[in-house]
Amino acid sequence: MRFEVEHDFPASCASVADVLCDPAFHTQLDLPDLSRPEVVTSSVDGTTRLLRLRYEYIGRLDPIARSIVGGRRLTWIQELRLDTATYLGTLSFSAEEDAGRLNGRAEVAITAVDDEHSRRRVAGDLHVRVPLVGSNAERRIVPGLVRRLDVEAAALAKELTARS
Repeated sequence: MRFEVEHDFPASCASVADVLCDPAFHTQLDLPDLSRPEVVTSSVDGTTRLLRLRYEYIGRLDPIARSIVGGRRLTWIQELRLDTATYLGTLSFSAEEDAGRLNGRAEVAITAVDDEHSRRRVAGDLHVRVPLVGSNAERRIVPGLVRRLDVEAAALAKELTARS
């Protein structure tokens, strides 16, 4: 299922990228229905930044999701890969237990609005590959994913203001 969000920030592309790729920002961020993440990888290779986080879903699961997950914890890896020369990158996520059944990928672009403002656009797809219930599960998951991106953006804007 397709999703897309845009968020404006009171800072340059470089400042937005710095906070988005900062593990300390994410480990202090409370997102709806998620544990705070564990940092799996945080690295810089030239202009490419990589941030890989492990989240656990701690919210209430609907009956369909409960039947898919069973008694297991629902954890996944989220990876942000961002080129700080172009401010283009990818955001991907996949279930740790069975990445082929629940995963997604989005293109990320941070663009300058003017010298002091920028915009982040995240556009991609979420896939639940479970016969008979996959498309229904996608329709239930995507609004929560978008809401968490909105919460992250609000916290990011607040952090950018605090850092300036």
